[in-house]
Amino acid sequence: MTTNTQQLINEIQQVPSEYLPMLLQIVKSYRESVTLNTAEESLRQGWKETITGDIHPIDSLWDGIE
Repeated sequence: MTTNTQQLINEIQQVPSEYLPMLLQIVKSYRESVTLNTAEESLRQGWKETITGDIHPIDSLWDGIE
């Protein structure tokens, strides 16, 4: 086991059991936010959005960003 893995395990063991489901949700969300999809997955998702009409005009991309 790496030092980081062991440190993470040690921290998790100190969390009260009633908070473990929320910690698991946080860890999953973090992993999903830092993990990039493969090119194939990205293309498949883009195609699915196109087919289902989940598209937006390019001139509206920056609407509401200030």
